[in-house]
Amino acid sequence: MGTVTVGAVRGRAPGERRVALVPEAVTRLRRDGIDVLVETGAGAGAWFADADYAEAGAAVVPSHELYARADAVLCVGPPDAGAAASLRAGQVLIGLLEPLRRPALVSALAERGVRTVSLDLLPRTLSRAQSMDALTSQANIAGYKAAVLAADTYDRFFPMLTTAAGTMRPAQVLVLGAGVAGLQAIATARRLGAVVTAHDVRPESREEVQSLGARFLDVAALPTREQGAAQGTGQGAGQGGYARELTESEQRAQRAALDAHIARTDIVITTAQVPGRKPPLLVTAAAVRAMKSGSVVVDLAASEFGGNVEVSEPDRTTVLDNGVTVIGAGHLPSAMATAASTAYARNLVALLRHLVRDGELVLDPADEITAALTGGAPA
Repeated sequence: MGTVTVGAVRGRAPGERRVALVPEAVTRLRRDGIDVLVETGAGAGAWFADADYAEAGAAVVPSHELYARADAVLCVGPPDAGAAASLRAGQVLIGLLEPLRRPALVSALAERGVRTVSLDLLPRTLSRAQSMDALTSQANIAGYKAAVLAADTYDRFFPMLTTAAGTMRPAQVLVLGAGVAGLQAIATARRLGAVVTAHDVRPESREEVQSLGARFLDVAALPTREQGAAQGTGQGAGQGGYARELTESEQRAQRAALDAHIARTDIVITTAQVPGRKPPLLVTAAAVRAMKSGSVVVDLAASEFGGNVEVSEPDRTTVLDNGVTVIGAGHLPSAMATAASTAYARNLVALLRHLVRDGELVLDPADEITAALTGGAPA
C-alpha cells in the first residue's frame, strides 16, 4: 500500500493571505495516513508559523522540493505562470481554480498531463458534498466581513440609540443578493442593530430573508415606468442553488425599480454573482449619485471582470464627489485570512478523505463529485 503526499503552496496573488492547509488540518490528514508538505512561509499571511506546521506533523520545505515530491498540490486561487510551470505530468492541482473564467489555464495544464480538481465546480446541492463546499465557506466569511466593513466605514451608528443627547435612528441597510454571502451580511447587519431590507431574483429567497428578521424588497411591487418588465425579474431561480443570469431587459427593469429605494438607503451591500460570467450590474452610477452624503456601498462582486456596482473598482475604496463611499471588496475572505484558511482547509480535508482510497489518490470519473470537480459544471 502506497502513501499519498499532498503539498500546500504559498499564495502569490496580490493581497492573497489565505493558505490551503492550517496546522489543525495537517493533524487530521496525518491521522488518515496522508503525508503533508507545506511550503516555507505558506501560512505567514494567516498567522500560522512554519513551526506550527512542523509540530502538527508536516514537512516544511522550499517550493521546488514541494513540487518535486507532492502527488497533489493544494492552493487557494489559480496559480500564476511560475507556479503553473512548476507542476509536472501526473500531479493533481486542487483549489479554487476558476476554470469557467480561466479555461486557457486549465487546458494548458491538461495538455502537460496535470490533472485539475476545482472546488468551484462542486455540486452544491449534493448533500454528501456539503462539507467540501469551499465556495459556501468563503462566501459566509465575505458576507460577514462586508457588514462589519460597512459598519466601520459608516460615520453613524448601526443600531438605534437613545441617549441624553437624543435618539439616533438606526442605519437603513439594503442587501442585493440573498445567497450565502447575502444571508450572512443580512444576519450580521441585523445583529449590529440595523434595519435591513434585501432583494434577490430567486423567489424562494423571500422566506430565508424574512427568517433573519429582514424585509424582502419585492421589485415587481415597486412603482416604476418599467413595472411591466420588472414583473419577470422575480423568477430568477437557476440550477444548483445559483441564480440564473437575467436577460438584459430584466436587468434594466430591475435596476430601474431599485434606484428609488437605493436613494433612501444608508448602506448598500451587493453580493450577486453568476459562476464563470460577468456579474450583473445592479447599482448604476446614477443610483449612487442619488444617495445621501455619508452613505456606503460595498460591492462583493467587484473584480477585473466587473462588479454589481457601476462605479466600483476591485480592491479600491473611492469617495465620490457627493460624499458616498464605494468599496470594491471582491476578496474579503483574504481580509479574514485565519478564519477563511481554517474553513477552506476543512473543506480540503473532507475532499481528500473522499479522493484518497487505500493509499492512492483516485479520480474516479464514475463518481458524481469527482466527475464534476474535474471538468463538469455545477449541478
